[in-house]
Amino acid sequence: MENYLNQNFHAVKSKHSSEEVLQKWRGLCHIVKNPKRRFRHTANLSKRSEAAAMRRTNQEKLRIAVLVSKAAFQFIQGAQTGDYKVPEDVKAAGFNICADEAGSLVEGHDLKKLKFHGGVEGLAEKLKTSTTNGLAVDNEGIARRQEVFGVNKFAESPQRSFWVFVWEALHDMTLMILAMCAFVSLIVGIATEGWPKGAHDGLGIVASILLVVFVTATSDYRQSLQFRDLDKEKKKISIQVTRSGYRQKLSIYDLLAGDIVHLSIGDQVPADGLFLSGFSVSIDESSLTGESEPVMVSTENPWLMSGTKVQDGSCKMLVTTVGMRTQWGKLMATLSEGGDDETPLQVKLNGVATVIGKIGLFFAIVTFAVLVQKLLSRKIIQRTQWNWAADDALELLEYFAIAVTIVVVAVPEGLPLAVTLSLAFAMKKMMDDKALVRHLAACETMGSATSICSDKTGTLTTNHMTVVKSCMCLNVKDVNKEVKHGIPDKALKILLQSIFNNTGGEVVNNKQGKREILGTPTEAAILEYGLSLGGDFTAERQVGSVLRVEPFNSSKKRMGVVLKLPEGIVRAHCKGASEIILAACDKVVSPNGDVIPLNEGSLNHLKGTIDAFAGEALRTLCLAFIDLDKNATSETPIPSNGYTCIGIVGIKDPVRPGVKESVALCRSAGITVRMVTGDNINTAKAIAKECGILREGGVAIEGPDFREKSLEELNDLVPKIQVMARSSPLDKHTLVKHLRTTFGEVVAVTGDGTNDAPALHEADIGLAMGIAGTEVAKESADVIILDDNFSTIVTVAKWGRSVYVNIQKFVQFQLTVNIVALMVNFTSACMTGSTPLTAVQLLWVNMIMDTLGALALATEPPNDELMKRVPVGRSGNFISNVMWRNIFGQSTYQFVIIWLLQSRGKAFYGLYGPNSDLTLNTLIFNSFVFCQLFNEVNSREMEKVNVLNGIFRNHVFMSVLGATAVFQVIIIEFLGTFANTTPLTMKQWYYSVLTGFLSMPIAVVLKMIPI
Repeated sequence: MENYLNQNFHAVKSKHSSEEVLQKWRGLCHIVKNPKRRFRHTANLSKRSEAAAMRRTNQEKLRIAVLVSKAAFQFIQGAQTGDYKVPEDVKAAGFNICADEAGSLVEGHDLKKLKFHGGVEGLAEKLKTSTTNGLAVDNEGIARRQEVFGVNKFAESPQRSFWVFVWEALHDMTLMILAMCAFVSLIVGIATEGWPKGAHDGLGIVASILLVVFVTATSDYRQSLQFRDLDKEKKKISIQVTRSGYRQKLSIYDLLAGDIVHLSIGDQVPADGLFLSGFSVSIDESSLTGESEPVMVSTENPWLMSGTKVQDGSCKMLVTTVGMRTQWGKLMATLSEGGDDETPLQVKLNGVATVIGKIGLFFAIVTFAVLVQKLLSRKIIQRTQWNWAADDALELLEYFAIAVTIVVVAVPEGLPLAVTLSLAFAMKKMMDDKALVRHLAACETMGSATSICSDKTGTLTTNHMTVVKSCMCLNVKDVNKEVKHGIPDKALKILLQSIFNNTGGEVVNNKQGKREILGTPTEAAILEYGLSLGGDFTAERQVGSVLRVEPFNSSKKRMGVVLKLPEGIVRAHCKGASEIILAACDKVVSPNGDVIPLNEGSLNHLKGTIDAFAGEALRTLCLAFIDLDKNATSETPIPSNGYTCIGIVGIKDPVRPGVKESVALCRSAGITVRMVTGDNINTAKAIAKECGILREGGVAIEGPDFREKSLEELNDLVPKIQVMARSSPLDKHTLVKHLRTTFGEVVAVTGDGTNDAPALHEADIGLAMGIAGTEVAKESADVIILDDNFSTIVTVAKWGRSVYVNIQKFVQFQLTVNIVALMVNFTSACMTGSTPLTAVQLLWVNMIMDTLGALALATEPPNDELMKRVPVGRSGNFISNVMWRNIFGQSTYQFVIIWLLQSRGKAFYGLYGPNSDLTLNTLIFNSFVFCQLFNEVNSREMEKVNVLNGIFRNHVFMSVLGATAVFQVIIIEFLGTFANTTPLTMKQWYYSVLTGFLSMPIAVVLKMIPI
């Protein structure tokens, strides 16, 4: 079976499977009882095609808009007032432009129309907003603005009601056929035996069908609610806006037309709008148009489209259009209907269901043929072959119902759905553990992970940074002591100029009037240092004007700014990785504040300081400046060398509590942890040793050295790498690709920056940081670590293993029931001409093994033992030899017991008289069900003898087990008329339960057999 599955159902990957591959496995699933339910949690390929077509249309629209806007330049001066008239209701609300006009302006890239409305400033005035202070909001004003311009929310498909799931459960083909049988049975039964006696069989089947339908629908409905809650969490995005003169964080759903939004590298543009001010803004519009070439946005090309990503630079934008009026809103409505790709396990279990379904269909046909042949033989012997009565028709109908019910039991429709149930349960629990799963397959794949490539900053460390040491003007000082000591005034002036102008952060006053530092932890630490030196952020920013900004880039490992100062000096400030910036310096600020050449002695002193700081696990940054030509403009590139070194800061970022233990847990679980960081190699090594990542025999390497290695050298080196420092995003991507393709590892990668997106995309599991991560990184990731903590990644791995093992347990349990039910009915039909298990009884067994079994076994919480096993990796067999041993061992025991009951049961229990057959069949049914109940307990552990460990803490399992046992008693004792059973004596109950219980010592014996 494993070979068949690998040949036909193995092509689907955990991510990025082609449409052809997804279509192929669907075509191989020939025997499907209920397509609506079976394929509910699979990708809607037709909706995806619609979304792709919409992207192509957007691309063409924008191409035409660009051509039109270029042509408009020629006529822009002669722009006429046009025919636009403000609608009365908009005017009454206090605005001078309507939502449709503002929307068409941005969507059409209409420069002529923008000019007509007075440019960006004029449009802001018509939207009743300020480009500096933002909206002045109150509740009444918000409501009025939302009424005119709409809310920033996308249309979502409405939540399906419980009755929709009931309706879908009724679409099961076998249940529909059984319902027809029940209807015919009712008609014929009432016609021949009268009411109510003649209706018992038909009503029994109807009641069983309704029970199956309602239990199935309840399970599916609960799953849908869980997925909906998780979808809401996925869409929570915050953005920086200025309102009422204060900069604040808002949910994108609270954005209004007229808001002033601050965008920086890695952000998703939250609505349609116009560029106000900013530097080097490059926008990736591929999500909207499919066009991979980035677009430069400036005052000449001010259009910002919702759903696109900021690839580089930073800016302020004016929001003009929100929600479903944007192209992104319309696209999202279609995309959301496309659904997630099905997971490899779902596809594989669909394959298992197909194989067993074919076997079950074959046995059902043969069973029906044998039963009909027995009936015909009996009638021929009695010479009544030409005389057919209603009783004969009912008998034939019963045979047909049994054959259909065998298909119901034999086709394990619940297998692929159990994956979804287990994943939904795990995803909900992982949310409580601070991990948001964006793609179903990630939860499953994480259980097979063999390697984790982790960032350092914020993941292994706390991301709470403070400057604790500095080397200014060649003097090394502890910052927590007298910080100003030893820095001359003229050097201090340049240092504060560098700190407060060359930054991606801000110092603002919040609504309470308290000072607040905005920006990354690194920027916040340096700004805090600048403030402690007596600097004034606002005053320093107002001294000069900014000509050019180059935001931090993880490839260059530096950021820069060009200032025009009042005295006519044009000065560039640079900040970044210490050894890189220092290599670009040829001068240094001396202890008395003068600029002097950087001689060998000073250079060695600074390099020694960097190494000393790094050896203390401090992050080091170097600050430098260069005076440019007075005629330099915003187009003048920032130089790459010739700088004057101002100084070096050492930033403390402590290791997170519990990281060392988590790394050790990964090692015991067979998962290799590697640190991939942009920091100095000595800092990285110090932190890696503290975390337990860098050990004896491990290699620490720098990105530039890694890049120069040949393919042969990489094959020897990659398995030994434990730390990669000064790495670029491309280095991380190369390492991940090599681990996956050359060494067949299942790789999880963490990332927070925009440039990490390729590595997150390449990895089997991309893990983005929820706090420090950009929207681009989160969009490329499969799991978002909400607390940025490495220990949470280990929790995700534990849950992933739990999902994988839980599905294996359920498959083992269900295949055992399948095999026994098939063999019992088939052999009984061949030997006796009848089957011991009726249609109603088989439907009850089907519900025990399908919905209830999945609920009990697929929702087992993880335990610490899971992290002591070797990972499955990329090539492990899902249905293992251990599982086959348990399946065949238990199946053999159950089959032998039922065969003994059929052949020797009457003598053993002393059954005589007219009801002996009914009593014996009841005992067989009862023993069979209790065998399944105890085997459900056995299935909790596939290899360990102690299956009761933690059973009472699993409330779902105990509830399912208890409810099944209670309902079994009710069926036997009180519903005999409908279920073809009769009440049993205490002795008979005792032996039925004992028969089931004996499967537990049998399981112990089986587990002793080595595999």
